[in-house]
Amino acid sequence: MSPRIHRAVVSITTMMATFLVILDVTIANVALDHMRGTLSAGVDEITWVLTSFLIANAISLPITGWLSDLLGRKRLFMLATVAFTLTSAAAGAAPSLTVIVIARFLQGLAGGPLVPLSQATMMETFPPRQRGMAMAIWGVGIMFAPIIGPTLGGWITDNWSWRWVFYINVPVGAVAVLLTWLFISEPATERPAVRRVDVAGLVLLVLGISALQFVLDRGQREDWFASSLIGWLSVVAAAALIALVVRELRTAEPVVDLRVLRHPTFAVATAAMFVISIAFYAIMVLSPLFTQILMAYTAMLAGLVLAPGGVATLVTMPIAGALMNRVDPRWIILTGCGFNVYGMYLMATLTLEASYWQIMLPRFIQGLGIGFTFVPLSTVALSAVPMRELGHASGLFNFLRTMGGSLGIAAVSTLLARGGQTHQARLAGHVSLYEPQVWDRYQTLVGLFAARGADPATAEQQAWAYLYEMVQRQALFLSFIDNFWRLAWIFVAVVPFVLFLGRRPRMAGTLRDLDRPAAIVEG
Repeated sequence: MSPRIHRAVVSITTMMATFLVILDVTIANVALDHMRGTLSAGVDEITWVLTSFLIANAISLPITGWLSDLLGRKRLFMLATVAFTLTSAAAGAAPSLTVIVIARFLQGLAGGPLVPLSQATMMETFPPRQRGMAMAIWGVGIMFAPIIGPTLGGWITDNWSWRWVFYINVPVGAVAVLLTWLFISEPATERPAVRRVDVAGLVLLVLGISALQFVLDRGQREDWFASSLIGWLSVVAAAALIALVVRELRTAEPVVDLRVLRHPTFAVATAAMFVISIAFYAIMVLSPLFTQILMAYTAMLAGLVLAPGGVATLVTMPIAGALMNRVDPRWIILTGCGFNVYGMYLMATLTLEASYWQIMLPRFIQGLGIGFTFVPLSTVALSAVPMRELGHASGLFNFLRTMGGSLGIAAVSTLLARGGQTHQARLAGHVSLYEPQVWDRYQTLVGLFAARGADPATAEQQAWAYLYEMVQRQALFLSFIDNFWRLAWIFVAVVPFVLFLGRRPRMAGTLRDLDRPAAIVEG
C-alpha cells in the first residue's frame, strides 16, 4: 500500500472514532424526553444520561498519555473503541434508568481517550509539512459533530427510536476496530515503561474532575451557591485539583503529565484554545435558543441556521491546513478571530424582526472563523512538543478544550437567565398605565380581545398578560444581545495569546531526533 493511501485509511479510521465520541455528547440531548417516557424517569433524573457521560469523559481525557504509555497507543485505541461500541449497545438496550446511566458512564470513560489518541495518531502518520492538513481533516469531526448531532438525533428519534441513537455506533465502531487492527501501527517513538501506578494522583483526578463537571453541568439548575450541594462540591473540586497539580509536578511518574506545559508554544496555544472553546460552545447553545425561543423557529429550522456555519467550517479547515506551510500561523489565527468578532457583532446588532438570512449570515461568518482558528492552533500546539510526549500533550490539550466548552455552556446559561431577570425588572418599571404609550397600547389590546369575544374583565386580564409576555420577550432578547457582545470580547481576548506564539514554525523534515519537537518555533 502506498504511503498516500495508507494515510487516507488512517485518517478515515481515526475520524470514525473521533466523530462518534463527539457526536455522542450532543446526539442524545434531543432524545431525553423519549427516554424519560420509556424508562419512567423524572425530568431531573433523566439528565444523568448526559451528566454521567460528561463526567466520565472528562476523567479519562487527561490520563490518555499515561494509559498510552501503559498499554501502547494502538492497543489502547482498539480497546477503547471496542469498549465504546459495547457500551453504546448496552445504552441502547438499557431496560432502566440505572442501567443506561451506568452504560453512559462507561461509554464516556471509553470514549475519552479516542479523541486525543486519534489526534496524536494523525500527527505522527503525516509528514511534518502535511500536519496542518492532518489537523484540518481531524478537526472536521471535532467541529462538525456538535453541529449535526441534535439534528441527526432528532431525525433518528422521530423516525426510528431513541435506542438507535446508541445502536448506530455499533456497526461504525466495529469497522473502526477492524481498520485499526489492519492499518494503524504503534508509534515509532520508544514508549516509557510504567513501573507503578500513581494511585494518589488518579484518586485526586477522579474526585476533582467529577465534582467540577457536576458543578458546571448542574450549577444553573441548582441555583449555584444557593445550593449547599453545589457549594460543597465546588470546595471539593478546588481542593482536589490544587492537590492534583502539586502532586503531579512532584511525582516521577504522574498520571497527568503537566510538565508538557514547560513548552511555551504548547502552553500558550492550549490556553488560547481553552478561551476559544468557551466562546464556541457558548455560541452552540445561544444560537438555537435565540431562534427557537424568540423567533419561534421549529427545531429543524433552527438546525438550518446552524448548518451553514458547519459548512463554512468544513470549507475553511482544509484551506487553513494548506496555508500552514505558506503563511505565518499567527496571521491565520488572527484572521479567524476577526471573522468570529465580526460574526458576534452582527448577532449583537440583530432585532426581533430579523429574517432567517440575517441570522444565518453571522453563523456562516463565525463558522469561517472557527476553521481558521482551530486548525493552526491545534497544529502549532502539538508540533511544539517532542514526539514521545505527544500522547500526554494531546490528552491535556483536548481536556482543556472540553473543560473550556463546559465552562462556556455553564457561564452563558447562567448569564442568560440572570440577565433576563435584570432586564425584566428594569423594563417592568416603565410599564405603567400613567405612561401615555403604555395606556394607548393597553387600550388597543383590550379592544382587540373584546372584539374576539372576551368580556370586559377577561379582556383586561388578557391585555395585561400580553404586555407581560412582551416585557419578558424583550428582556430575554436584551440578555441574548449582552451575551453576544461578551462572546465578541472573548475572541478579542485571544489576540494577546496569538502574539506570544512566536514567528512561523519551521516544519522538521525527518524524525531522526525523536526528542526534538516536530516543529521548532522561532522567536
